[in-house]
Amino acid sequence: MNNRPELPPEIARRRTFAIISHPDAGKTTLTEKFLLYGGAIQMAGQVRAKGEARRTRSDFMKMEQDRGISVSASAMSFDFDGYRFNLVDTPGHSDFSEDTYRTLTAVDAAIMVIDGAKGVESQTRKLFEVCRLRDLPILTFCNKMDRESRDTFEIIDEIQENLAIDVAPASWPIGVGRDFIGCYDMLNDRLELMDRADRNKVAESIEINGLDDPGLSDHVPAELLEKLREEVEMARELLPAFDRNAFLEGHMTPIWFGSAINSFGVRELMNGIRSYGPPPQPQSTAERQIAPEEVPVTGFVFKVQANMDPKHRDRVAFVRMASGHFERGMKLTHVRSKKSIAVSNPVLFLAADRELAEEAWAGDIIGIPNHGQLRIGDALTEGEPLRFTGIPSFAPELLQSVRATDPMKAKHLEKALMQFAEEGAAKVFKPMIGSGFIVGVVGALQFEVLASRIELEYGIPVRFEASQFTSARWVSGPRDKVEAFANANKGHMAQDHDGDLVFMTRLQWDIDRIERDHPELKLTATKEMMV
Repeated sequence: MNNRPELPPEIARRRTFAIISHPDAGKTTLTEKFLLYGGAIQMAGQVRAKGEARRTRSDFMKMEQDRGISVSASAMSFDFDGYRFNLVDTPGHSDFSEDTYRTLTAVDAAIMVIDGAKGVESQTRKLFEVCRLRDLPILTFCNKMDRESRDTFEIIDEIQENLAIDVAPASWPIGVGRDFIGCYDMLNDRLELMDRADRNKVAESIEINGLDDPGLSDHVPAELLEKLREEVEMARELLPAFDRNAFLEGHMTPIWFGSAINSFGVRELMNGIRSYGPPPQPQSTAERQIAPEEVPVTGFVFKVQANMDPKHRDRVAFVRMASGHFERGMKLTHVRSKKSIAVSNPVLFLAADRELAEEAWAGDIIGIPNHGQLRIGDALTEGEPLRFTGIPSFAPELLQSVRATDPMKAKHLEKALMQFAEEGAAKVFKPMIGSGFIVGVVGALQFEVLASRIELEYGIPVRFEASQFTSARWVSGPRDKVEAFANANKGHMAQDHDGDLVFMTRLQWDIDRIERDHPELKLTATKEMMV
């Protein structure tokens, strides 16, 4: 980290991060407040608020608004205190984890939101593992302190034990539940008080000199003050002090306490990202590492969203800029097809609102509207043939066959399914024998989302039915051997939307048998999204 050259000021002021959490820990609310403080929205809307005027800004799909959950990862850019924040909100629901895993390849840091009452939950643990694989620096926000929550030391212990990471308190809560009045800022010796009357008001800060400052008693009731002094003294003895290097290497997480819905603790967290968060980091490709300060523009597609505007059959490829200074109208090489693309209408996102991006720097996330040319994993460069690595595609855990209820619409259904496959919303397999398609997803809720989107966006009512297969594996090996194997097992073979061979099976026993009988073939559960 330390021997890297100095970044150009425009790149150095960028912070690109994702928010991860278990469903319902308050991630979407936190995103709203970030936008509120960044001046991007005037009033934060509650997730299930009344009326169109107060729809949550980061959830744009109809199903997300109806259910109050985030289904697709959305990206937002806004300025805060001289820095440019690129925030990627991810779905917390475990049924959409694949979208989230891919999103984490496009960011430099993550904010982990945990619920003060529930602590570390299963989905948080899974997502944390992905961050750990990529050594992403993690900042922790313990939310919902204004409700009954667990003991502060207990929460910190649980994070340290479950996630095997050092936790350094950046703030310390004063009171809990109904008595929660604010936090003591341990990094800057400040008192932060919460205003319960106005949820959209920024909390006030009171400058104090340490915990012995007599001014403290004007703001904090005596019994809470005594407890605070005791706890902070214990915390300073028992817990490590914040060390930025350990944080950037992914070994330590600073933790802030607050209540996103009351706008409390959010600004301190944002200041933490601004002051300590990493600027855009080098990205790995099969050929070499790309440094953000390099002059040639490079970037990769980590997500494709179809029909963001159902009136136009548009598809937007989300591109993480890896290096250089991009300007609107630039011609970039699409490495997979070796064609040159003029990027004339790139967009920046503010949730569902978009504006034309006149320029973008390394670290930014821009959207490129296209008609299906761009896929997940694609590289865009100024001519250099690069392949970005590490964007995973997982084997689906649930398989169902799908049919259009109107047989006349079978052809349209094929087109719709291919779009969703390229978007990464599901795996679509075309069996070698028989008609119809088999759709594979990671979580059951995705079938519902797909059925509702196919009907809403394409006007095709569909039926999902149980499939005889339970798992799918990609097959690779010497060409002649793969062909001979495919011919001998036609009933089990299918192709994915890229035309790659997939072996469909009912039992783990089948997979073991093939690995034993055909050592020259490789069956894999993931396929790297590379050209």
